[in-house]
Amino acid sequence: MLHMSHSAVLKQHRSSLASLLGLWLPLVAIALWALVALSASFLPLAPNAIALQHILQPPGSELWLGADDLGRSLAARVLAGSQTSFVVALWVVLVSALVGTAIGTFSAYLGGRWDLLVVRVIDIFLAFPGILLAIALAGILGPGIENVVIALSIVGWVGYARLARAQVLSLKHREHVQAAVALGAGSGRIVFRHLLPLLMAPLIVEASFGIAGIVIAEAGLSFLGLGVQPPEASWGSMIRDGTRYLLVAPHMVLVPGLALMLVVLSVNLLGDRLRDKLDVRNRN
Repeated sequence: MLHMSHSAVLKQHRSSLASLLGLWLPLVAIALWALVALSASFLPLAPNAIALQHILQPPGSELWLGADDLGRSLAARVLAGSQTSFVVALWVVLVSALVGTAIGTFSAYLGGRWDLLVVRVIDIFLAFPGILLAIALAGILGPGIENVVIALSIVGWVGYARLARAQVLSLKHREHVQAAVALGAGSGRIVFRHLLPLLMAPLIVEASFGIAGIVIAEAGLSFLGLGVQPPEASWGSMIRDGTRYLLVAPHMVLVPGLALMLVVLSVNLLGDRLRDKLDVRNRN
């Protein structure tokens, strides 16, 4: 009996340790990504400096991550590219979350024709693949980081609006909301004091997964030439440039590809952990 109890304690400790590592490891990786992105402008980097003597140089002691087809340091360009992906992800998530949450919340709360109109607009957006719609919008607006943010925000608000609408449709019939209505609370007070606080948990999870999708979308648009323009660095454009030298200089694709994979993987893992932590059904 004592042995079984000791075994159960060990399993519990291992589970707690795995859960802790599963939360902190991606959190540290994302924090490093954000730190590098915010400090890239102040670091002594030269991502656009051409050095012909280092053309296609593989990783070594002089250039840790090697050089590209113009002799530019891949390490410096990866760090500069992290700033591009972070800025785009941050702005798109902020704009999409604010606009989508506002539209979805007031649509569900007001109901009627306004809610029907919002549902039809959401259905129209969902009828098109998001990345194809973003490509079309970026092509119409033209290349550039600002237009990428606009294009991805136009596509991205739909998920937040649908989630906020579904949650509010359920929450507005709760007892505390009905009590606030009976006491004469205004619509603004009910929305901001009684509905939005309960929406935060699912919206945070949605935003965490949205960051991963935006990073991939920005890389995809840059790969197609619709993102930031040369000589500015982006992981997507670096991968595109490296595909021409894949057989002779695979590090040109592997370095930005691994950076992209690590960021997206860390964000997805963090989103999974946040979903588990914020889900009340998992609490004992």
